Amino acid sequence: MAPRLELQTLLESITENVYFQPPSNLRMVYPCIVYQLETVRSEYADNRPLWHTKRYQVTVIDRNPDTELPDKVVELPMSEFSRAFMADDLNHYVINLFF
Repeated sequence: MAPRLELQTLLESITENVYFQPPSNLRMVYPCIVYQLETVRSEYADNRPLWHTKRYQVTVIDRNPDTELPDKVVELPMSEFSRAFMADDLNHYVINLFF
């Protein structure tokens, strides 16, 4: 399975509504997780890429301010909580995840 699809499956084990780079006209169901590729980190040896790691921006969106979903995402390996904010009466929790 492709790594991004593995990530999709992993996030779906946390909540069933998971969206990868959703278009603006998509009507999302909450609570949900939205994620997108943010950057690729590379390490080099002898002027050649040795390995690459992709970093995804994972956003948990929920009406409940006390949701446990962000905690479950942060428990994943190589993840780090970035920030939280409210928009459109929804709570957003942004987590950076290397996968």
